[in-house]
Amino acid sequence: MASNLKVIFLFLWSLLCEGGDVNVQQNPLIQVALLKEEVSIPCEVTFPYTLKYTKFSIFYYWINLLGQKTSIYNREENVQIPPGEENKTIAKSYNHKTMPLESNFSTGTYYCEVQWSDIRKMGNGVFVLVRGTGYIETSYGRDILITFTTLLAALSIIATALLVWKRKVLCPKRNQLNILRQKVETRPPSASPPPPSPVYDCLNSQQVEVYSVLESNTKNPEPRRNHPGETSKKQEALEESSDTLYENI
Repeated sequence: MASNLKVIFLFLWSLLCEGGDVNVQQNPLIQVALLKEEVSIPCEVTFPYTLKYTKFSIFYYWINLLGQKTSIYNREENVQIPPGEENKTIAKSYNHKTMPLESNFSTGTYYCEVQWSDIRKMGNGVFVLVRGTGYIETSYGRDILITFTTLLAALSIIATALLVWKRKVLCPKRNQLNILRQKVETRPPSASPPPPSPVYDCLNSQQVEVYSVLESNTKNPEPRRNHPGETSKKQEALEESSDTLYENI
């Protein structure tokens, strides 16, 4: 009875350990590809250098977003065992490049599956995202700076034009003021008084005329007037001096 249990245990252990030395890995798990670009499907196969596992088949296929499976490629491998490497475990890469992607519908998961005589191992798959265009660097900051600079330049030009127009309308030109001032200074006394200045003369010109009048007053002061008492005293002194002069004569 004990021997029968031992045989059953050894049989189950052999089933569990069957294919324990072989494996299939796919890395990286996610890729981004552009249209008209090839995609490399990774496939790393781990197996021992024995006659049972050095001969195998590899299948590449694709499952789209709708769950539909499409076969891409398959190949047969018969690996030669190097001398002195028997029973050693080795990992080899068998990557496959697909045809150039034609549309965004090529997005999906790409698998690699390896089959030995009695074992079948499938990789975890690589999700490939297909994009129409790559990253395009934007220049929003530069466009905003150019627009802002142009706007400031336009506003400064408009403000300058308004100031010049206001100056021409509200204030006469300086050369015209100088000509009018020269005419007034060279006018003879008998000439008729000049016409009144226009109402739209600016304040600066009026202030200049006031200052000129003040200067003329300071240069030509009026003669000092004597008070009435002082004039009478002077006249009495003159009369006394004249009387004494007549008496002496």
